[in-house]
Amino acid sequence: MGSVSSQAVVLIDGNIYCYANRRTGSSSPDSARQVMDWALEDTGLTLDQIQYTVGTGYGRVNVPFAQRTVTEIACHGRGAHFLYGPTVRTVLDMGGQDCKGIHIDAQGKVTNFLMNDKCAAGTGRGLEVFADLLGVSINDLGELSLRVAEDPPPVSSTCVVFAKSEAAALLRDGWPKEKVLAAYTAAMAHRVATLLQRIGLEPDFAITGGIAKNIGVVSRLEKELGLQALKPQIDTQIAGAVGAALFARAFAEKGK
Repeated sequence: MGSVSSQAVVLIDGNIYCYANRRTGSSSPDSARQVMDWALEDTGLTLDQIQYTVGTGYGRVNVPFAQRTVTEIACHGRGAHFLYGPTVRTVLDMGGQDCKGIHIDAQGKVTNFLMNDKCAAGTGRGLEVFADLLGVSINDLGELSLRVAEDPPPVSSTCVVFAKSEAAALLRDGWPKEKVLAAYTAAMAHRVATLLQRIGLEPDFAITGGIAKNIGVVSRLEKELGLQALKPQIDTQIAGAVGAALFARAFAEKGK
């Protein structure tokens, strides 16, 4: 249950059977029910057939049908291990309201983490603010930001309000949208790279969360770090829910 989006994952025999990803509404309990119903749609399964449920994320305590809650840091570590494989050691979770650098071991257990949640800059919400300002789809933002001959100087990376004001001034000065987006995604990449450098970057490296889908941010981050992120084979936004499902399976087995 994230602040911006919610995901549900169902495991059967340790494998992903179905999942869903949708916008979080004004009510976390309602959003939890809706995303779970969507995941189960057309499967023939019902919620009362689910053996064990774990809630995670910003609204994890508001999942009415969950038996337990686990922090998103632990769940993203476990989920990244499942999705990307046992070689992953550094995980970057770029979510709606914060970003986290996480170290995991060969079993997906968290050994260290660092997070920055002081401002929406460097998060999915910050990107949404810029998409609204420029009148572009959030899905096109990353690709548009790459349509520049070279990256301009980055805008503010410490406050989304300042960054928005700065971007508005640049637009008035005649900067095209692509150049403004390049300046902001470069600032995001630098901010996140600084976070990872503080915790210590150990390969293999994987990115989870919605911003992992933004090629503008990811490519600039890889360039700044001098390291390629592992390429995802499935929706990066479900990593936390995958981890929650894996914890649920472990709790269910322990209960037996």
